[in-house]
Amino acid sequence: MEKTAELILDGKTYKLPIVEGTEQERAIDISSLRNQTGYITLDDGYGNTGSCKSQITFIDGEKGILRYRGIPIEELAEKSTFIEVAHLIIMGKLPNNTELRQFSDLLTQNELLDEAMKHHFEGFPAHAHPMAILSAMINAASCFHPELLTDQFRDSFVVQAARLLAKVRTIAAFAYRKSRGLPAIYPNPDLKYTANFLHMMFSLPNRDYELKPEVVKALDLIFLLHADHEQNCSTATVRMVASSRANLFASAAAGVCALWGPLHGGANQAVLEMLQEIHKAGDDGSRFIAAAKDKNSGKRLMGFGHRVYKNYDPRAKIIKKACDEVLTKLHINDPLLDIAKHLEEAALRDPYFVERKLYPNVDFYSGIIMRAIGIPVEMFTVMFAIGRMPGWIANYKEVMEDPTRIYRPRQIYTGATLNHYSSVKDRK
Repeated sequence: MEKTAELILDGKTYKLPIVEGTEQERAIDISSLRNQTGYITLDDGYGNTGSCKSQITFIDGEKGILRYRGIPIEELAEKSTFIEVAHLIIMGKLPNNTELRQFSDLLTQNELLDEAMKHHFEGFPAHAHPMAILSAMINAASCFHPELLTDQFRDSFVVQAARLLAKVRTIAAFAYRKSRGLPAIYPNPDLKYTANFLHMMFSLPNRDYELKPEVVKALDLIFLLHADHEQNCSTATVRMVASSRANLFASAAAGVCALWGPLHGGANQAVLEMLQEIHKAGDDGSRFIAAAKDKNSGKRLMGFGHRVYKNYDPRAKIIKKACDEVLTKLHINDPLLDIAKHLEEAALRDPYFVERKLYPNVDFYSGIIMRAIGIPVEMFTVMFAIGRMPGWIANYKEVMEDPTRIYRPRQIYTGATLNHYSSVKDRK
C-alpha cells in the first residue's frame, strides 16, 4: 500500500505520496502540489528540499556517515586511490584490473591540450585568479571537441568523462604556471594521475620535480575525500545547467564558478588565512577562541561546523591523521599546525562549541597539507575542483539518463504590485 501524507488547505484534504530511499530517508513528493492546490512550498536556500533522486553518494549528517556508491569513505581512504574512486563514482562500480587499466589509458590519451589553447592562456593577465582561468579554459576546451554538441556524445560518454577529468588537471597546472610567469610543463604519460599533476605544477624544463610518495599520497587523498558530496552548491549547479541539456564541459565550468565562492570551495583558504592571522598576532589560539565566542568581535572560527554534518565530519578524521603523517615525514615543524591543534582541542572541550556541534570539518586540515606540499593559497580551490570533478560528471550523467524537465524553481514575489509607465517629466 502506497504511503501518503495528508495536507489540509482551506478545509480540503490532499494526499501527497511519500518517497523512501534505500537508507530509509523519507520525503513528501510535492511535485503536483501547485497543480492540485495553487500553492507552492517556500524553502529559502533549499535546505529542506530534495531536488532529485541520486544513486551516487549517501550522507547521514547526524551520524557522521559518508559513502560513495554505498562504500564507507573510511574504507576508500585506506585502500583505494582517487582514479579508482573516480571510476566508482562515474561508472557506478569499482573497476576490475582490465577496467582500471582501460580507464587510466583513456586519461593518459586525453591529458594533452590542443596547442591552440596555449594562446588562450596568454590572454589572461598575470594576476588572474586560477579559478577564473579554469572555468574559462574548460569551456574553451569544449570547442575543440564538436561531438560534445551532438547526440553522439551519449555513445562516447566514458571517453568524454575521461577527457574532462584528464584535461582539468592539465589546465589547472598551466594556470598556476601562467600566474608565476613560468613555462608550461607537459604531462608525463609514465606518471599516474596525481603524480603527473605535481610534475606539471613544480617541474622545470631542465629538472623534474622530486616526487615524494608521502606527498603524492596526501594530495591523492585530498582529491579522493572531495570526489563527491551529494547536492552541495556546485553539484546542484552542475545538475541545473545539465537539465538544459548543456554539454558536459559547460556544466562543469558552471560548477567551477559556484565552487569559487568563499562560502563553498574557498573554505580551506579561509582556514589558512585565519591561522596566519592568529600566528601573526602572537596568539596560540586562546585569544582567538575567546573572540570567536563574542558575537561583537567579528571573529569567526573557520573550518568548524558544516551545513550537513551535525557530528564530526568523517573526512576530517581521515585527513587529520594524514596531515600529522605528511608533516612528520617531511620534517616540517609548522607553527600553524600547532595553532590548528590547539584550536581543535579547545573547541572540542569548550561547551560553547560542543553545544553548537561545531566539530572540525575537512577544510580545517586540507589547507595545512597543501601548504606543506607547496601549493599556494590561490590554488586551494582549484584542488577542490579537480577532486570534485568525478562527482560533477556522475551527477551530469544521472541528469542526462533521466528524462527530467529543465529545472525551474518557483518563487514568492514580494515586489511592487501593479504599476504603470510614466514619462520622464512626470517622474519624481
